Amino acid sequence: MDMQENHSEMPKVPKRILSSLLASVSAGVVPRAGAPYIAIGRKDEIAALLSDLETVNEGGGTMRFLIGRYGSGKSFLMQLIRGYALERDFLTADADLSPERRLYGSGGSGVATYRELIRNLASKASPDGGALPKIIARWISDLQAEIAASGVSPESSGFADALNRRILATLREMENLVGGFDFAHVLTAYYRAYLNGDDLGRSACLRWLRGEYANKTEARRELGFDISVIIDDDNWYDFLKLWASLARSMGYRGLVVFIDECVNLYKITHRVSRENNYEKILAMFNDTLQGRAAGLALVFGGTPQFLEDRRRGLFGYEALRSRLCDSRFALEGFKNLIGPVIRLRRLSDEELFALISRVTALYAQNYGQQPRVTEAEMAEFLNICLARAGADSMITPREMLRDYLTVLNILMQNPAATFRDVVGSAVTLKTDAEPDGEPDGESAPKAAFTPDDIDF
Repeated sequence: MDMQENHSEMPKVPKRILSSLLASVSAGVVPRAGAPYIAIGRKDEIAALLSDLETVNEGGGTMRFLIGRYGSGKSFLMQLIRGYALERDFLTADADLSPERRLYGSGGSGVATYRELIRNLASKASPDGGALPKIIARWISDLQAEIAASGVSPESSGFADALNRRILATLREMENLVGGFDFAHVLTAYYRAYLNGDDLGRSACLRWLRGEYANKTEARRELGFDISVIIDDDNWYDFLKLWASLARSMGYRGLVVFIDECVNLYKITHRVSRENNYEKILAMFNDTLQGRAAGLALVFGGTPQFLEDRRRGLFGYEALRSRLCDSRFALEGFKNLIGPVIRLRRLSDEELFALISRVTALYAQNYGQQPRVTEAEMAEFLNICLARAGADSMITPREMLRDYLTVLNILMQNPAATFRDVVGSAVTLKTDAEPDGEPDGESAPKAAFTPDDIDF
């Protein structure tokens, strides 16, 4: 493979995205933009998640668990699918769980997750989040355009009445859902405040929709009308389903929700509190797979401990274990990506080398100069990474790329340094080492990777 030829095939990446992408990868952080430019492997996993989008597009609901160790690419895959969903005109929302953000908890830790999801609500026109007021404005604008196209003049007295009927007809369909009456009432108030230029009224409605009121008394005072509920720790998931239903009514294909860092639920030390969170996951699972969450896709990201630990993980909660555990027929070596759990495999050596080559090309594009590494040196770097104890099964793209970008940065900033000077003998390749006793198929040393092993 000719490196220069491979680099020339790279698409031109906007400078703003490229700089942010490399900075994120260098820091070991998942890039929020530009993920497709370094997407290597995971073809089957991506296809499975894209099939979920089609199910949601048809009015169904789905739920997936992406399981992998730290740095294996869970969060990266979620951001990648998030980008694909936005391109296909879905709404997306994402949040990371933490000690302050849970699925269920007193003192606001449950609704804090909802607030984070709504803060990160994104559309194709607003991919960076904060899309809530924009999607409502687009909805009203689209309805106005439809009414005008039907022959009703915007200047006529009947135009406002026609718009009002369209809005109310859409919202009336939601009143039968849990929380739907107040949800529709607040949205109606928002739409009227929007048309009348009432910024205070719009702000109060947005606060209610974002779950920012601490009690009903405060909400009633600012809204100026009576409401029976506010969005809180107990009911926030019901309002997530309302947003999914409204998204489809607004012309979007559905709502895709990404909840990452679920290992924080595993870390909850109080058993009852932890099981209350797992009970919420069970309710979500049943809703989506039994057709009670139309237009909603849920994607959870967690570690193997979070899923499989029989004492504190999901498998410690019998109702979830019986739904999520592997069938006795799911033998190792056979893939099954149709079930709710997707376990992320380790990228192959060829895929890791392709990832290094891709990052090298992006690095050259960003800085306008070719990094001083040859194809053989890239292969040598990969072999050094693979030679670490346990790396054959445990190596992750995050740690490998962080180290590799450090090498590229040093070479760029120190013109006299060579690849050998920087990498040196950091790790002695043990290709000729033999374990005690007779080597078998598992303990025999692995052959070093060479560029010839991959076909571009």
